[in-house]
Order: sequence, then structure tokens, then C-alpha cells
Amino acid sequence: MAANSSTGSATEPPGLETQWREIDNLNQQQLRSGDSWYLLDKRWYDQWKEYVHTGDQNSSSYPGKIDNTELYEDLDSYHLKERLTENEDFVLVPAEAWHKLLSWYDMMDDQPPLERKVVDLPSTVKVEVYPVEVYLCLSSNLESTVSARFSRADKIHAIHQKIRQHFNVSETAESRLWMRSTDTSSERLRNLNMTVLDTCLSSGMVKCTPTIYTLVIYSVMRNSADEDSYQGPPGVCGLTNLGNTCFMNSALQCLSNTPPLTEYFLKNSYLEELNFTNPLGMKGEIAEAYADVIKQMWSGRHYSVVPRVFKTKVGHFASQFLGYQQHDSQELLSFLLDGLHEDLNRVKKKEYIELRDADGRPDQEVAEEAWHNHLRRNDSVIVDTFHGLFKSTLVCPECNKVSVTFDPFCYLSVPLPVSKERVMEVFYVSLDPTAKPTQYRLIVPKAGRVIDLCAALSQATGIPPNQMAVADVFNHRFYRIYQTDEFLSCILDRDDIFEDSEEAGPSKKEEETQESSQTEEQNNCQSEASPSSEGEERAEEEESSSEPDRGSSTEEGQSACGNEDEEEEEPASCAQANKRLPGRRHYTERRKKALFTMQAVNSNGTTERGMGEADGTQPYIAIDWDPDMKKKYYNENEAEKYIKHQSMDVPHQQTTVQLQECIELFTTVETLEEENPWYCPTCKKHQLATKILDLWSLPEVLIIHLKRFSYTKYSREKLDTIVEFPLRDLDFSGFLLKKTVNSTEPPCRYDLIAVSNHYGGLRDGHYTSYARNKDNGQWYYFDDSKVTYAREEQITSAAYLLFYQRQDKIRHPTIPPPIPSSTQPENHISSQTRDGMDGAASCVSMETD
Repeated sequence: MAANSSTGSATEPPGLETQWREIDNLNQQQLRSGDSWYLLDKRWYDQWKEYVHTGDQNSSSYPGKIDNTELYEDLDSYHLKERLTENEDFVLVPAEAWHKLLSWYDMMDDQPPLERKVVDLPSTVKVEVYPVEVYLCLSSNLESTVSARFSRADKIHAIHQKIRQHFNVSETAESRLWMRSTDTSSERLRNLNMTVLDTCLSSGMVKCTPTIYTLVIYSVMRNSADEDSYQGPPGVCGLTNLGNTCFMNSALQCLSNTPPLTEYFLKNSYLEELNFTNPLGMKGEIAEAYADVIKQMWSGRHYSVVPRVFKTKVGHFASQFLGYQQHDSQELLSFLLDGLHEDLNRVKKKEYIELRDADGRPDQEVAEEAWHNHLRRNDSVIVDTFHGLFKSTLVCPECNKVSVTFDPFCYLSVPLPVSKERVMEVFYVSLDPTAKPTQYRLIVPKAGRVIDLCAALSQATGIPPNQMAVADVFNHRFYRIYQTDEFLSCILDRDDIFEDSEEAGPSKKEEETQESSQTEEQNNCQSEASPSSEGEERAEEEESSSEPDRGSSTEEGQSACGNEDEEEEEPASCAQANKRLPGRRHYTERRKKALFTMQAVNSNGTTERGMGEADGTQPYIAIDWDPDMKKKYYNENEAEKYIKHQSMDVPHQQTTVQLQECIELFTTVETLEEENPWYCPTCKKHQLATKILDLWSLPEVLIIHLKRFSYTKYSREKLDTIVEFPLRDLDFSGFLLKKTVNSTEPPCRYDLIAVSNHYGGLRDGHYTSYARNKDNGQWYYFDDSKVTYAREEQITSAAYLLFYQRQDKIRHPTIPPPIPSSTQPENHISSQTRDGMDGAASCVSMETD
């Protein structure tokens, strides 16, 4: 496969000690992305180490030529064996060390060097022992393929050059490289500077068409038999989740069902407006990748599309979207709209424009000037479809200077009314051992502290707040104990919060310590007693057949009363306690088995010395039951039971607001925060001015972003407020400052066309979408690759992004909604009853990517 890359004859090596020192020093270097390292057979390397350590150049342990035979599957293809393990089968040495060893010892004839690249993966930097293998071929001859291996750090350009060289494609011939994911679908690789890792390239084939030699790389992803014969409604197409990419799929479905934008791409209007020279753009690559996805979704030939190349392009130009973490669909949408705009900007050279303040001029004049200036630098299908105009008014609190500007916007981010209260559920645990824990639902201040939670529980229980302790219980142990001055924002809704009431006692510390000691002694002895006389009798009857005694532990940091022989005297502490419990003494002296033992442990439940808390104490108590005694006297089901307080029966009412209320909040006067002051040109300093935003003009498609995620320096939360929004006739006439000048101006009424939903909380969640098909007017529910019919009344309250289109631009469908066919792929399009759909939505809300 490869020509012998050995030197032919080894050079004179240095002394053995020098050899070891040089190679050992080189092996200490750090892995750096792009560097080359080499595989060496572990047995040969161990033989070499033994040889150099003997200090005798005539030693019988001389390793001979480098021999990697044991690492190959066969000596014809020189394929590396599968599942080789580092430091068992082979070792890795850096390039400089490899070349030194090669020059000193030479290599077996015809064996190729096993060079491997260091790759920077999302979570680690490592030597890539097994590169990506692809199959290359010309489209004119799909049967003639050649296998080639490439590092994930290699550029796509390297693959391009490889195929041209192998198939003798002329250097002057135009060629295009494609990656194939199915037998009928391929995706073009336009950016040859991307790495193999960036393109998510796996195994596959490459082909070229005649005349222009189009090169295509196929990547085998899944069986495409289902799609070969599929024919469905255009646009009714799912998007495969590539790993936490539901946020992207949801935004894409909403944009896909935005009629003016989709028709622009389907008619290939974008080809004439691609801007490859815009320094703010992405050389047309985002627009082309988006166009490919839209064309596939609206071809009617796919029930689901894999948006892998699009995902890669997004990550390439916006590093925050690299990898497969969950992200915000609104952030993705914002990036995409801006990227499409710059890639399709009709303005090839942006001129410098000096902005002017209103200075008392009429709003109409200033607004027209602002919009004209905006179009001189920004003119694209995105501006045509999504851009509107704000009026921003700032007033200096010191000199009353008024500054008026008009600024373009691409979407409205409207706030949600924030409640000042919070509902929390806690478990109250009394020190009374006969009382079951009780679950309460409490209303507390959202910005409150732990002491406020204790005060709310005090109202329900009558226990003073200063006799309560608040703990987060996780995995059957105290995960965290809260201080009373901590903010409640550090407690999440999903945390299991327990309050352990503390008994009131003497105020003197000495008396508290004495009472605690006496209680511990009593409990230690009681732990040996059965909870009923019946149990005592049963225990006594078993004395003759009892298991061997288990002695009590006396190691430091532990305390327990274990089994004792009949003749053995009671420990002093137990005897003292039994004076207070005379009815138990006889049994304590005679019994053979204890119910359980108690001992002090650390938070991990272990008793090893030196593993306590930071201050050296071990404040946790472990109870170890005797298996037989536990079976007789301990009921696990009963122990898990708790009481639900009547406050739990009161249904938790979510806050419900109208969309119009959110828009009113958006246009309400606010005072700038200290982190974002305004520089007053009159005062010549930064001021916390008052600010008000008004709507001047609205676009054809209005995107409304509901600000459900609240981030402050004190807290982070998601607002689950139910926002009721109209599906038709959303009227903005009352919010617009610009009044109708003549009858030719567009109306201010909008109809809903798409919704991006978010289920779950901050740390986990799932995005889906509803959208109205532009051709047939039918609503569909998109959940990644799954698509189902939806009725208007099913559109959920989990809305995060709302897409509205102006009524005068909406075309009535000319194609009737399709009838579900039994030939369609399972779970693709299905009609559901109202209850069935609600159930599905409820299920989705519990899922995460």
C-alpha cells in the first residue's frame, strides 16, 4: 500500500544513555492540535528500553529494526487492527522521537510509518489512532472506488486534492465536492478550509459528474429505503435531531413556514443576490446552506431531513453553537437572520453615514431619514420581510435633554409581567418520631431569603422559625443545609426541601450539650429494644438459635450499643438509661440481637478516619439494621409515607396574561440600569436616563420574542407565565405612533403563522414548533423528525417565539389539506383527537434532548 519509508540504512546512533535521555525528554511534550505522533509496537519499544538500560551495545536485547507487524490486520493492506489499546499493544511517540529512532534502527521493509494527528475534539485533545475512512469515486463510474483515510484535523481541501490526483482530474477542470448521506441525496461541501471534524464526515464515497467533474463524498447515515418512494406535502417535513439540536430545528421550522422567505429561496432568487465580498457576511455559505435545507424540506420527497451541513456551517461562523449543547432558539434565530441578511445584502459597498439627532424635527421627517439611511447600508430579503422601525426617546434626569432616534429592528423582545411571589413545596419533618413528614405548599417572596420560607411554614405549623433548619435532600442524604440569610433563588423548584424542626431547650449551651448527651445514650440503648412486647418474647424465644454475637464498635468517631452476652454487664451509659426504662432492663440484659446499631459517619456514609468534614467532625449518623430484625420490625413502605397538607390540594394557578399586556410593558417608560447608562451630550457625562420605546412601523412578518428567561446578577429563572395570544386579527393600530396618512398604507392586523415552543426549565428542556403550511393552510406540529396534524386550539401555552404575518400579505391556500395515507412512514403524519394531542404535548414537556 505504501512504499517503504525507512532510511534504507540506519545512521550511527549515540550512546545508549543518550538515546534514552533524548527519547524520554521528547516523550514528555504536550499534545498540540495538528502535530504528528507515531505508533510503535509495544513489544519492540519495551525491548528497546531494556536494551538502552543495559548500557551494553553488544547486549542480546538489541531490538533490531522497528517492527509493527503485530499492529496490522494483514501485511497486504496494512490496515490497523481494530480495538488496539495504548500502552498494551502500542505506544505513541512524537514526530521528532520517531525520526530519531528511525534513523538509529531503520524499519522493516515495506512497512509504512503509522503517523497519526493530534486532534482538538470538543472535550479533549488526543492522538487520533483511527482516522476517518471514506470511499472516493467519480460520478461517471460509481463502481470504481478507492478507500482513503483522513484525520479529523485534515482540511476538506486535502480530500479534494486526493481524489483529483487519484482519478487524474485535470488541474484546470472545474470540480465540486459533495458529501452523500443517502443514495438519492447529497450535500455540497463548499468551504474546503473546514476540517473533517467540522463536517461530521464519516465513512462514504465520492463521485464526479462528466465535463465539470463534480466530486461527491457519500456518508452512510441510515437506510434510505423509506424515502425512496416517499411523496408527501411540500414543507411537511421533519428535521433530524443531531444531538441537542431541537432549538435549531424549531427555529428552522418557523422560518421554513414564513411564506415570503421560503418562496424567495425556492424560486432561486437568492442566487443573483449572494454577496461573497461583504466583510460582515459569511461569503454566502450560510445562505447556500440554508437554501439547501429549505429545498429539501419543500421537495415533498423527504419525511425528514438531516441538517448536518447547516449545523456545521452555523458552528463554523458562530463558535457558541459548536458542539452539541442545548442552546436558545431565539439566539440561533437572531444569528441566522443576521447571517442571511449579510450574505444576501444587495449593498456591495457600505457608505459611512453620520447619524443625526431629531433636534425638534417632526417624527415623520426623522423616521423617513432614518429608514432611508438604513436602506443605504442594508437592503436584503430579510430587511424586506422582517425589519421595522422603533422610536427611542431618552430624557436626561439632570438637564432634561431629550434625545429622539429611530432605529430598525428585526424582532420584538417583549417582557412578561413578573410576579413578586413564588410558590414553593416543602416537607416538614418533626422531631416527634411518631409524626409522619407533611408536605406543604407555601407562598414566599420571590426575592426573599430562607428565613422567609421558615416564616411561611411557621404560619402553617405554629413552630417558631428560629427552631427550624432547612435542608436539600438528594439521593437519600442531606445534599445541602441552608443558612437563614441565603436567598431563595438558590433553591430550584425541582429540589426536595425538608425543614427539620428543632426542639426548644435551655438557652445555656452547657444544658443543651448535656441534654443531647443524655438523648444519645437513651437512643443507643433503645436501639437494642424491640418496639413491642411481642417482639421481646419473639427475641427471647430465639436466644437458643441466635446467630453468633456481633461485638459493639469502640473505634474513635463511632458510638453504638451492639450485642452483648447474657453474663456481660451493661455499659454504664446503657445501665444509666435503663434506670429510666425499668421495663426494658430485663430484656436488654438477656437479648441476643440488636435491632440496629448507630454510628457517626461522614457525609459519604463512611467511617474511615480522616474522612470527616473540614473541621474534623463527623456530624452524620448511620443506622445499620440487623437483616432479621429489619424484616420483623421495619416497614419500608410505611417509612416512606408522608401526609399531604390541605394546601397541596389547592391547584397551583399559573399566571395568565394577554399578549397585548406584554407589548404594553415593552412600550412603558423605564430607567436605565447602572450597567448601561446613557451619555448626555449636554451634561457631558453618563446618566441613568429614562427611556421609552415606541413602535413606528411594522414589517410584513413580525417576530415576537417572549422573554421567558430572566437573568439578573442575583438569579436565573424561566417564567412559565401563560401568554394568551390571538391566532387572527392581532391589531397593532393602538400601539403605532405612525398614523395612517392615506388609504394606500398597509393595515396593522396580523395573523399567526408559526410558533416556537419551549418545555422544561433552564437546565433542561425541549423545543418544538407549530406552523401553518403556506400551500394548504393546515397547521402541523413539528417535534424534530416527527410531524403530526394540529388544530388551532391545540397550539400550546409554551410559546417562546411567535411569527405573525400581515393580513394583506397572506394568500389563501389553493391546495386542500392532504388526507393521511396508510402508505406514509409510521409516526410521520397522524391525525389525533384533542385529548390525544394534549397527551402528546404533556409527554413532550417532560422530555429533554
